[in-house]
Amino acid sequence: MAEGLAGRLQHPRRSLGDRHRTQATKFLRLVESDPERSVENSEWAEQNARQALLYDFTHPENWRVLANIKVKKSDEIGLRALLSDLFAVLGRDPEQVNQLEGVPILDVGQELLEAALIRDHLDPDLWFNSMDKEKLEVFCERFDQLDLTDPRCNVLFGRRVERMWKSHSDDVCIPLARLLLSNRPQNFEMWADLGRAHERRGSFDEAWLCYDQAQSHAPHLDLRDSFRERMESQIQTGERLPWKQPSIEIRDQFLSKMQSLATQFDVDDVEQIDDEVADVSINLDEDNLKRLLGEGEFAAAFFLSRRLLTRGEMWAEPYLEQAQNGLDSDDDVHIP
Repeated sequence: MAEGLAGRLQHPRRSLGDRHRTQATKFLRLVESDPERSVENSEWAEQNARQALLYDFTHPENWRVLANIKVKKSDEIGLRALLSDLFAVLGRDPEQVNQLEGVPILDVGQELLEAALIRDHLDPDLWFNSMDKEKLEVFCERFDQLDLTDPRCNVLFGRRVERMWKSHSDDVCIPLARLLLSNRPQNFEMWADLGRAHERRGSFDEAWLCYDQAQSHAPHLDLRDSFRERMESQIQTGERLPWKQPSIEIRDQFLSKMQSLATQFDVDDVEQIDDEVADVSINLDEDNLKRLLGEGEFAAAFFLSRRLLTRGEMWAEPYLEQAQNGLDSDDDVHIP
């Protein structure tokens, strides 16, 4: 994954998270042993706890330590925000926390956090091992109802789908992977997994399109080029079977499907509007791109702009760049 926060989210750095958590607990002890500097040590404890959670959101202890600090500081607003943040990571509606208005959150907040961590493991292996057939079916059924926009949630559920792919069919996992990618298309690893699934099924056009997406987000990989070489070197019945990459129409349809998953409303390709003054043809694609970008629908804007570029409409290139920058900015996480 790329360097920086996006890479840190994709591959949590547990060692750095452990180091900051250790420092946080150290300063917490100093709060009690050194009353004269309790305020300063408390601030240092919270700062290190937040860094631990930023480096590794998959370790439950990092959540517990920061929640404990919030309680000791009687920070009701901060604890409520932390619970909301955890619910977002778990794909739940953060608005659920609003139902606790009037409840003494400082008294029950840690219990709620503990219950959430026990019921919905952050470790993908523990999560998968705790799931039976019935639970996994329920998980798949409610998948499209989850809020997968939080980048940490997207990474977490991506890891879960990876575990499921080891024991479940492509028919089960492909729709889940598409939903994840429609919310976070820069996840090149999921594109690669999806491409391999399509290749196993013999859906070679779909496979190439996924590998193409993966390589566009990770140019240092040669997933698309290696796939082309594999296809062109296939030998069946003694004959070489050349393979051609998908047509523009097929690529357009693929990106259109991903765009529809990424947004709740359809975006028309091109519409003709009669002007009262003159008969003019207006391309609404640019208006739709501006609207999507203005509303923060960066994933939908990304797929739409790529569709337009696939057709040769180079004017959409700046919009693609804006969408990519927006997707990168969505990876910025602020720990309460």
